[in-house]
Amino acid sequence: MNSVQTMEAPKAQAHQGDYDAIVIGAGMSGLYLIHKLRELGIRFRVFDNGTDLGGTWYWNRYPGARFDSESWSYGFAFSEEVLQEWNWREHFSAQPDTLAYMQFVADKFDMRRDIQFSSELKAAYWDEETRLWTLTFDVNGVTEEHTCNLFIPALGPLSAHVMPVIEGIETYEGPAFHTARWPKEPIDFSDKRVGIIGTGATAIQAITEIAKTAKHLTVLQRHPNWAAPLHNREITPEEQADIKKRYPEIYEYCRNTATCFVHNADPRKALDLSPEEREAFWEQRYSEPGFGIWVGNFSDVLTDKRANKLLSDFMERKIRERVKDQRIADLLIPKNHGFGTRRVPLESGYFEVYNQENVLLVDLNATPIERITPKGVKCSDQEYEFDLLVYATGFDGVTGPYDRIDIRTSDGRVLRDDWAEGLPRTYLGVQAEGYPNMLMVLGPHTARGNIPRNSEQIVDFVVSVVKHMRDKGYTRIEPRAEKVDEWGVHVEEAAKPLLASQIKSWQTGVNRNVPGRDVLRVLGYNGSAKKYRKITEAVAAGGFKEFVVG
Repeated sequence: MNSVQTMEAPKAQAHQGDYDAIVIGAGMSGLYLIHKLRELGIRFRVFDNGTDLGGTWYWNRYPGARFDSESWSYGFAFSEEVLQEWNWREHFSAQPDTLAYMQFVADKFDMRRDIQFSSELKAAYWDEETRLWTLTFDVNGVTEEHTCNLFIPALGPLSAHVMPVIEGIETYEGPAFHTARWPKEPIDFSDKRVGIIGTGATAIQAITEIAKTAKHLTVLQRHPNWAAPLHNREITPEEQADIKKRYPEIYEYCRNTATCFVHNADPRKALDLSPEEREAFWEQRYSEPGFGIWVGNFSDVLTDKRANKLLSDFMERKIRERVKDQRIADLLIPKNHGFGTRRVPLESGYFEVYNQENVLLVDLNATPIERITPKGVKCSDQEYEFDLLVYATGFDGVTGPYDRIDIRTSDGRVLRDDWAEGLPRTYLGVQAEGYPNMLMVLGPHTARGNIPRNSEQIVDFVVSVVKHMRDKGYTRIEPRAEKVDEWGVHVEEAAKPLLASQIKSWQTGVNRNVPGRDVLRVLGYNGSAKKYRKITEAVAAGGFKEFVVG
């Protein structure tokens, strides 16, 4: 069968839904979609389960929350007015400022009129005969249904938080919070004994901040993570003026880096240099702000075990220099992965926290948690009593947000079952095989890094698909099976050279707190954001021949 014959979908009488498109999520991607879909002039609505917009920055209000993209590389690029009017206060913005920025943009463009809040999507059903998606929402306890031709989930890869699987969680009598569901009201820690479970990226930020004022903080750690200095500071007026002049240059540079950050890998190889040259370079990177030590390092440190070991040894020495008690330092040095093979948290004084008298580190490998008690946490050696308990136990990444929605089709397909084992079958991470008219933003197998820059590329492509359908009068689109096969092979080939692809983390689909999440899977596209953009642009320029339309 030739490609021309496979381009047309089976004919059916398409019905008109309540909307042409429904977007799920009012975070950075959702707000940009509002801007782009308005330009198309179609009937659309955005639904979000929060009481206001913000996505990640609405939910993650825990102490110390901030991003590790440079602020001025993170925002929306579509409005020159916004770029010139908004002043980022710090080089790496804190959560309250980031949320304020998003609210500023939403207010400037009256975006809330296109959003329905407090609406949690519970189910999505595709009817092949009508060519409509029926979406079922829980709206403050009331079931509500809406139909649309195009279903656009902009869920965010880290939006499905998980609680640990520990006996007795429901018995704890004090206040307890997951970091992704932190209360809006500030918490005074000064008179409290605080316990926190977890030492991932979120925990590292929260621990550093809580330790400043808590009466006592107990950190319950299963596996330590590598972390590097953030080196944050306020933006001077001179820097502010310079940044505003250079926005086109900054964003164009981000478009052409591997991860959309303002950092690119050094083309040299660590193994080709002398120990003195390597050490000087790593000292430089360690003293610079941002992710340069991770994504701006030598070209072989994330692919060659020998080079990675040298870098990991350097980072180990840095930890030992900063932690006074070397027995504690031993516990803070990862043994199960090399530096950069998991997502690298950036920190502001994290390791020095363990020099404080009000902080205790508990090694859960030596003394595992047995249960949560009414007063605190019972480990194998003793019970720790807390006035407040924090769960910094992360997320069911990438596919988790989709698994929590009952996504089905009229021919019996169920998305969570299709993705339960092995590689999710998608084309460009934008469409899942067998789910017509569902256009994902930041779904599995899209490039990732500096999220607004990544999602901007994906949204632009998704909107080009929508425009193509509207201009041609199509009501159905689905990727061709052979293109799904080809993309899956390409995704796996791009991941193979990376040491990270063999390390258990949320990025490889492993989470011990989620049943069945114990098999390594490739969930991102590792061929670079630049290459991903070039591929999507070529697909659009070629008239979307990779899809079956009709």
